[in-house]
Amino acid sequence: MTVPMGYVGTTAVFAWCTFFAVVAPRRPRPLASMSFWFGLGLNEVPFVGLYLLVGSTALAAAEGDLRSPGAKATAAVAAVAAAGLAVSAWRGLRTDRAVERALQHGLGTDWRDRVRVSLRRHRPWARILLLPGLMWRRDVERIPNIRYADAGRRNLLDVYRRRDAPQGGPVLIYFHGGGYTGGAKNREARPLLYRLASQGWVCLSANYRLRPETSFPGHQIDAKKVIAWAREHAAAYGADPSRLFVAGSSAGSNLAGLCALTPNDPAFQPGFESADTSVTAAICLYGYYGHYFGEEPDETPSPYQPQGYIHPGAPPILVVHGTKDALAPVEGARNFVARLRRVSDNTVVYAELPGGQHAFDVFHSPRFEAVVDGVEAFASWVLSAPKRTPESAR
Repeated sequence: MTVPMGYVGTTAVFAWCTFFAVVAPRRPRPLASMSFWFGLGLNEVPFVGLYLLVGSTALAAAEGDLRSPGAKATAAVAAVAAAGLAVSAWRGLRTDRAVERALQHGLGTDWRDRVRVSLRRHRPWARILLLPGLMWRRDVERIPNIRYADAGRRNLLDVYRRRDAPQGGPVLIYFHGGGYTGGAKNREARPLLYRLASQGWVCLSANYRLRPETSFPGHQIDAKKVIAWAREHAAAYGADPSRLFVAGSSAGSNLAGLCALTPNDPAFQPGFESADTSVTAAICLYGYYGHYFGEEPDETPSPYQPQGYIHPGAPPILVVHGTKDALAPVEGARNFVARLRRVSDNTVVYAELPGGQHAFDVFHSPRFEAVVDGVEAFASWVLSAPKRTPESAR
């Protein structure tokens, strides 16, 4: 009896990736990188892995290939991998509880009574289970590659808005991740952008200059230019630029946090010092809050990081981070939130996602759809709260 090598190879690949999805070792650094690269997909869409494992096992059984000892051992490995994927799926499904607890802790147990818009009652389960990578929505249009400054393709943004172009919607500016060395505006957080756009928001997803083309504060200056552009031009796309949120993932989260904490700071606005770059609130997804390139880490808040600019007048901030993040450890997010809560007079909401890995916003997964609901609830609460006078730069 021969061993079905195709089945063995398929099972080995899925077992390998499932290990890094479920266990997700964060040390040493090479294993942490493997946790991200091999584990991300199955951690967010474990259903796809389960479909393929069950399908390949059923096919091998139908063809009579599970009779040899080696094939039976492979089937046992597949069963263990399937159990691991079930654990990953359970963690993702529990995210809604973690987000709800975070909202209650940060906004108060009566937060729903203060929200004046209807929130989503049901998640898109058909898309989550069958087409997690499909982002397009019939009711939303994406207007690509609008120039906001003069640095070529790194100074382009995309506009997401509802096709019937309602007027007066809030603005969300989103900054991609990539460690300031890579990334693009059409890769992450698209379920969030399309969801908010379908609700009447105008969402801007922007590129910005990367290393080695620029260094600190070049990325941050570009981010401020996006805010200034939105103040001047977003109304032409149906937005109300007086209600402006910033958001980002990984390095983009770092950018969003720094923008929120440095309103109208001339150090980050050379040549456009008079532009209003204050924001209504910030949303920081799996942010990196460690030291910048070439900076020696220490306990002092860094001038290269958002925590170096925390002040009592900080706007409301939502921080979301996964417990299994292998690239930006969760301890950094906890430290950032603790510093914010000690100093800020405004709302700080922190959602810690069980089993969440870096880049959890790439797919329509149970985890990220729960986060999308949390972002919408947080934003609705902020917009429903009494308006405060914007803080000027420190």
